[in-house]
Amino acid sequence: MVCEKCTKKLSKLATVNVDRNKVTAGSSGRVTNENKLLSSKQKFKATTGAFRKCRICKMMTHHVAAHFCQNCAFQKGICFCCGRKVNNVAMSRQELC
Repeated sequence: MVCEKCTKKLSKLATVNVDRNKVTAGSSGRVTNENKLLSSKQKFKATTGAFRKCRICKMMTHHVAAHFCQNCAFQKGICFCCGRKVNNVAMSRQELC
């Protein structure tokens, strides 16, 4: 769960409309059947940022900008980046993992 403010921090992967019959899309000359993870400029570099530990359970987080792991954020109903309250979990039955 991510709040509206933290959606900007998440890396996004821009993909084009895949047309299986054509090699290039339109007059722009973009290749459609390529792996965007390998060709994008926002590749993961291990030296750019370190993964932090969760503030609650001390496990490694799955995202560089995250302060909480996904399990703790879901159980508490908070944003995993900043810790802002996203959902009210007072009346829900969530089991501990």
